[in-house]
Amino acid sequence: MQAKRNGDISFWYADLGAVPAPRPPLPGNIEADVAIVGAGYTGLWTAYYLKKARPSLRVAVIERQFAGFGASGRNGGWLSGGFSWSREKYLKTSSRQGVMAMQKAMAGCVDEVIRVATAEGIDADIRRVDNLTVATNPAQLERAREECETIRSWDVDPGRVEMLDAAATRARINVRNVMGGFVVHGQARVQPAKLVRGLAAAVERLGVSIYEQTTVTTIAKGSVTTNRGIVRAETIIRATEGFTAGIPGEERTWLALNSAQIVTEPLSPELWRAIGWDGHELLGSAAHAYCYAQRTREGRITMGGRGVPYRYGSRTDINGQTQQATIDQLHAILTSLLPQTAGCRIEHAWCGVLGVPRDWCTTVGLDPATRIGWAGGYVGLGVSSSNLSGRTLANLILEEDTELTRLPWVNRKVRRWEPEPFRWLGVHAMYQLYSIADRREAAGLAQTSKLAALADSITGH
Repeated sequence: MQAKRNGDISFWYADLGAVPAPRPPLPGNIEADVAIVGAGYTGLWTAYYLKKARPSLRVAVIERQFAGFGASGRNGGWLSGGFSWSREKYLKTSSRQGVMAMQKAMAGCVDEVIRVATAEGIDADIRRVDNLTVATNPAQLERAREECETIRSWDVDPGRVEMLDAAATRARINVRNVMGGFVVHGQARVQPAKLVRGLAAAVERLGVSIYEQTTVTTIAKGSVTTNRGIVRAETIIRATEGFTAGIPGEERTWLALNSAQIVTEPLSPELWRAIGWDGHELLGSAAHAYCYAQRTREGRITMGGRGVPYRYGSRTDINGQTQQATIDQLHAILTSLLPQTAGCRIEHAWCGVLGVPRDWCTTVGLDPATRIGWAGGYVGLGVSSSNLSGRTLANLILEEDTELTRLPWVNRKVRRWEPEPFRWLGVHAMYQLYSIADRREAAGLAQTSKLAALADSITGH
């Protein structure tokens, strides 16, 4: 099915009425106390908490396009407070108590983002909801049970997650062939572009300078060189997430993984009655071909997934435009789970990139020798994780010893990705194996396909 509109950054900006006009670029050489590269969630949250803690700081944010151009304005709108990274990997350099503290801190991001949005008057269509993961075959159901038990065993609040049988799952959302699922309480749905644009306005009110249409060419100790001039600062934060590979010297730091979405026309009341979804839950699937969906403010459905997973050399898209094959794939996932939507128009399709570290575990840190910090590699959980990153970076920059600066993701280093063509081959092999595994499980394989485990081993997932 053809999308009525493809690219134009994302549907979320169309929902706002238009892509925003850019702010003025860097006017030449300047000095600051803190220079932040990237005006997405990570950079803006860092600026926000810094200025709240120390209003006298001179904070400058440098952005190549406009605030919210990247994943912050294109994501699925899941304010999940989730923790999908390997707890065991963090455990190798920490303790069980430390990993549980990190999971608790992540979950707390939901309340914190809502608190700030309320305090700053940011209307981002935020609605508190549950997160529902559905299983439509025996192998998926077994994985759902395992994930439910894993979350429960690590969470300080085991009651935050519960397993549902087929009837209870269907009572929430009428998914075809559903066999069960699990629900995580205490999450929220947001309109991501509204959130990032509101946050940018909030930091400007605090006195932060945001320079847009300014391309960073070099990050070094004490200086950020751009095509518009040099920013000299004692502390520099790299907050570039999926665009990190475009910075010289960072080509293999994080892999730029593609994710795409489609959005339907507004559904009729009759169709909503057939589907259910009265709780507006965030919706995901236990399939290996990961998908994520939400019911929007005005009664549309967004459906996201990997599509074409990786472009050679970590290249990024052009203003969010995606391939027809990806649109077809996402439409197939939507109608497979919700065949009631088969006749609905697809009004918009778009894509973006997210950062993936070599071990698929996000990090935040600050090098005390160079005073260059970073945060990211969120692997799709950036709406909430970026808030914790901003608070943690503010503590690190101000040299404060807090519970956040002692969490196991702080200053955690992992090895770099392999050079091309090995990155391209590895990622595409992983998703091909996932696709075959899903088909075998849908055909009746009762347990998780071993091909999925092989896929994970190839890329360290």
